[in-house]
Amino acid sequence: MDYIYPAVFHPNSDGSYTITFPDLEGCISEGKSLANTMYMAHSALKEWLEYLKDKGFDIPAASPVKSIITSGEDFATLIHIDLKENFAVRRTVSIPKWMDEKAINSGISLSRILQEALLKKFV
Repeated sequence: MDYIYPAVFHPNSDGSYTITFPDLEGCISEGKSLANTMYMAHSALKEWLEYLKDKGFDIPAASPVKSIITSGEDFATLIHIDLKENFAVRRTVSIPKWMDEKAINSGISLSRILQEALLKKFV
């Protein structure tokens, strides 16, 4: 599921940035450079929303970025994440016996091979 939230970037005197999310009280991070800050904002948003989902809390609606008021050199931008449900599920699959024997003898993880193949197919 896609989520897009406004983040406020607060420049610090040492060139780093502090990031806050007005709609997600307590979701705060920092970055050493603007590029690093973008990465950290993405990571913080993803982890925060995963936590809310895992605990069964409501995920608040995102405010329009134009409604975010900043001051000084602060600026607001949108951060997008795609929250996939990455927990494992069991599936029954059938493969020829000779393939199963070769996989076992080679120490190959069928689950990993299937995941890699499906990822290539979908990406």
